[in-house]
Amino acid sequence: MKKRRVVITGLGAISPIGNTAEAFWAALLEGKCGGDYIQSIDVSLYNCKVAAEVKGFDPSKYLTPKQCKKTDRFAQFAICGAGMALEDSGLDVKKEDVTRFGVLIGTGIGGLHTIEEQCQVMLTKGADRISPFTIPMLIGNMGAGLVSIQYGLKGPNTCVSTACASGTHSIGDAFRLIQHDDADLMVAGGTEACITYLGFGGFDRMGALTTHNDDPKASSRPFDQTRNGFLIGEGCGVVILEELTHALKRNARIYAEIVGYGLNADANHITAPDPEADGPTRCILRAIHDSGIKPEDVDYINAHGTSTPLNDKVETLAIKKAFGDHARKVPISSTKSMTGHLLGAAGGVEAVACAYAITKSIIPPTVNYHNPDPDCDLDYVPNQAREAKLRYVLSNSFGFGGHNAAICFKKFEA
Repeated sequence: MKKRRVVITGLGAISPIGNTAEAFWAALLEGKCGGDYIQSIDVSLYNCKVAAEVKGFDPSKYLTPKQCKKTDRFAQFAICGAGMALEDSGLDVKKEDVTRFGVLIGTGIGGLHTIEEQCQVMLTKGADRISPFTIPMLIGNMGAGLVSIQYGLKGPNTCVSTACASGTHSIGDAFRLIQHDDADLMVAGGTEACITYLGFGGFDRMGALTTHNDDPKASSRPFDQTRNGFLIGEGCGVVILEELTHALKRNARIYAEIVGYGLNADANHITAPDPEADGPTRCILRAIHDSGIKPEDVDYINAHGTSTPLNDKVETLAIKKAFGDHARKVPISSTKSMTGHLLGAAGGVEAVACAYAITKSIIPPTVNYHNPDPDCDLDYVPNQAREAKLRYVLSNSFGFGGHNAAICFKKFEA
């Protein structure tokens, strides 16, 4: 069976640097950083004092106060991000065959706010005071489930939870569902909200977070020699995927086409990447092969680029192994230098960034890059956005547990 073509026709984002896709993209081009001293919890006992929190988030356009009380923050992000993406797409859901319209929204952790709050209720007030909404609020699939309920979408509905690769896996899997005629339209992406005592504290205790507390805006430093951990963030990124003929029939605006997807495992360590970069290398090459192109055809890489010592070194090695001589010619940037690391939502917001980059012919920068690292010696588009004609763009995501994902986007050509 001939694979069907899949295009992106809608974008939605809630991020530490903008609560719409348009605001998010404008902030990326400005080099705006979302890092700040954390406000939502007391971090006096933690080594890290900074985070990239979503500020000014107002779900009232999409959710009633009663709905908000029964919905964890990560799911609120998903519902609102999906609503923005649907509006941006120009789709009228009432006119669509909703049995062919699905949802695939991933999360790395799920309803951590609810888990902590209800544990506290149980310990201080008793087990009989636990909210009856606890389970449906905390389970990770509820982001996708509530989007389906909110917008009446009855097609394939599932959730991927592969740590920091969740968003990219979700978009890649949704792409495959449309390719193989299981759906015509998919709402896909990632959502995360785990800046809580347990979430923040867990990452802090394992030494994963930045300790550049003196300057929060410069605390995320991907590929820079002085990087020492990631800046934890929150938010969501959602795209509308659509079968090409369906999109053309309704004269939809097309941001980009998805042409390739790769996924595999390191089978190496629960948190550390394979030092030989075998898994990421094969994953990148699989996405390129699936696209029907050669490595030298890739014009830009949106890197996983977490600002941790090991990840950035290993990802650089993977790019060198996968691209050979082209590795030194292809521009690479980490938008996590501005957003922080949105964990399960990272691949979603980075897909939004890639779609805009192709449409606008601009590569967002890697900010806070000032001290070159001998182990990270490629072109990371330092500190300023760069105009470039982009035909093929690759986005990488790698998660705890050794989960790897890569997606290849293409400038749309009829």
